[in-house]
Amino acid sequence: MVEAPDDPKTGSNQERFSDTVSRRAERKQRARNKNKRTAWFGLGMFGLVGWSVAIPTLAGITLGVWLDARWPGRPSWTLTFLIIGVALGCLNAWYWIKQESERE
Repeated sequence: MVEAPDDPKTGSNQERFSDTVSRRAERKQRARNKNKRTAWFGLGMFGLVGWSVAIPTLAGITLGVWLDARWPGRPSWTLTFLIIGVALGCLNAWYWIKQESERE
């Protein structure tokens, strides 16, 4: 009986192994080429950026209010630390976005 050379089930072990490896490699390459970023990823990044700005801002406001209660005076500590908190939060958000963009 003559075996069909194109049929991987009837070929030699080496041919079957080669076919299996090539199919898996093609499947892996297709998976890598797919867009990994979904809507959930975008919402997660949106939340990460929001919280990374909000937390330092709120911490700055809290510290400023506490300082205004202890040492009232001409400069508003609340406004000063609000600006510092927003700046630190923006730097933090920039860092996270930069990290994610380098992963691509």
